[in-house]
Amino acid sequence: MAVKDYLRERFFPHMWCPGCGHGTILNSLIRAVEELQLNKNEIVMTSGIGCSARISGYVDFHSLHTLHGRALAFATGVKLSRPNLNVLVPMGDGDALAIGGNHFIHAARRNIDITAIVMNNRIYGMTGGQFSPLSGPGVKATTAPYLTIDSNFDVVELARAAGATFVARSTAYHAKESTELLKKAILHKGFSVVEILSQCPTHYGRKNKEGDAVSMLELHKTNTAKLGSKALEENPNLVPRGIFVEKDRPEYCAEYDKIIAYATREKVS
Repeated sequence: MAVKDYLRERFFPHMWCPGCGHGTILNSLIRAVEELQLNKNEIVMTSGIGCSARISGYVDFHSLHTLHGRALAFATGVKLSRPNLNVLVPMGDGDALAIGGNHFIHAARRNIDITAIVMNNRIYGMTGGQFSPLSGPGVKATTAPYLTIDSNFDVVELARAAGATFVARSTAYHAKESTELLKKAILHKGFSVVEILSQCPTHYGRKNKEGDAVSMLELHKTNTAKLGSKALEENPNLVPRGIFVEKDRPEYCAEYDKIIAYATREKVS
């Protein structure tokens, strides 16, 4: 299938602001699905509320546009009922780690075979530019006119600590790299987390004097470095990119099937 076969072209042009990184992330995701030649009838995308959540309207998969912060809860239900499906969950700051934070850590703890894509633009874009759990200290937002003092979550470290068995990070600037990471995440048997740093020139960039989309993409390029690179070794303050966790652990649906089989045998005997 071609890339366009995975899109609902009738819903374009998309609703994201000019320069938003979410369109690039959609591009990377669709290319990952196309390169894996996945059957779109065996893909389910669940999303919550927010700029990032609108991605489910543009893909020609089975999709659920659900409650704010509950995308992973709906995805868990889908995966348990139909373990053979590929379940993709794109989330923003709130869906993933504010109102949805509890679902995030428990999906990781269970190691259920879902691919979680955290589209991190460090702001609540759709509701007016409030700061989020991923903003970090010293950020200006509509709810922090005199700068934030809250520390931010590190998505990678949180996912690792909660038990996710595949954890990776890239940026909207590194679109091809994001595609490769998403392909590995989708193929991984277990809970996969791919954080992709995304620019929001409308609310974040404007208020924090990071410039337009091009300037913010340049920051993705210069402020990050690949794991194991000389650049990261020389400047550990750069944000690392790459695969941080890739390991095997019993997957939740497979373990649940064992319980069903055991209970069935007990009932028969």
